[in-house]
Amino acid sequence: MFFLTPVLVAVVCILIAWIFKNADGRSMEGRKGENRARAQTRPWVDEDLKDSTDLQQVEEDVDDWQESEENVEHIPFSHTRYPEKEMIKRSQEFYELLNKRRSVRFISNEQIPMEVIDNVIKSAGTAPSGAHTEPWTFVIVKDLDVKHKIREIIEEEEEINYLKRMGRQWVTDLKKLRTNWIKEYLDTAPVLILIFKQVHGFAANGKRKVHYYNEISVSIACGILLAALQNAGLVTVTTTPLNCGPRLRVLLGRPANEKLLMLLPVGYPSQEATVPDLIRKPLDQIMVTV
Repeated sequence: MFFLTPVLVAVVCILIAWIFKNADGRSMEGRKGENRARAQTRPWVDEDLKDSTDLQQVEEDVDDWQESEENVEHIPFSHTRYPEKEMIKRSQEFYELLNKRRSVRFISNEQIPMEVIDNVIKSAGTAPSGAHTEPWTFVIVKDLDVKHKIREIIEEEEEINYLKRMGRQWVTDLKKLRTNWIKEYLDTAPVLILIFKQVHGFAANGKRKVHYYNEISVSIACGILLAALQNAGLVTVTTTPLNCGPRLRVLLGRPANEKLLMLLPVGYPSQEATVPDLIRKPLDQIMVTV
């Protein structure tokens, strides 16, 4: 009969442990490979839409970044307080105004006052931002040729999005809105507003400035812009042209630190404009009080 010596037992145990460890390692590598493959098979993910505040990179390249200004004067805050009845009245009227806002894809080519555009952009620029970096650029396009080039770029990419990138479920969900890759409003709208997020800025000495929470900050500015357009009596439709950002950035001569977040065609509604008969969620489905 064959007996295992203590030394042989130890060797066998080590061998078994080594086999299991390598098998687990190969399994982990396999899972990582699968995850990488899944990431590569999701072409609808637009890199320009990611928030790129990379604090680790800032720490590693500290000499390339400008330190923030530490001493800023603080002044008394001026505030207007309304009586409760006036508060309720104003809040109700503001809600009723915004509740009429709709995404309109049929926009007239009638010209609009540029002073209105100036004012709504200034309103958007009042948005809060991380460390008051104001990481937004609003590009106003009125030139007919440039608008048409924008349309050509977007329709080319959107056709690929609808047919290949977005997937059956996404396309199905959009059917009720009767939307597709044809974007006639990019030609007809008198003004296109392209909103870029600045992933970082530059100081006067050429060093880069960190723009914290740049995407959240610019998204808040976009919300204020939509409210300002509604208040002015203009219509728009929020568009996020997937995979168009780099080409549009080059077309408009924007620097590499700016990435397209949203495009708004702006104008008056055309006479034949229609919108889906949608119902918004009631208050008890969107608010929780604790």
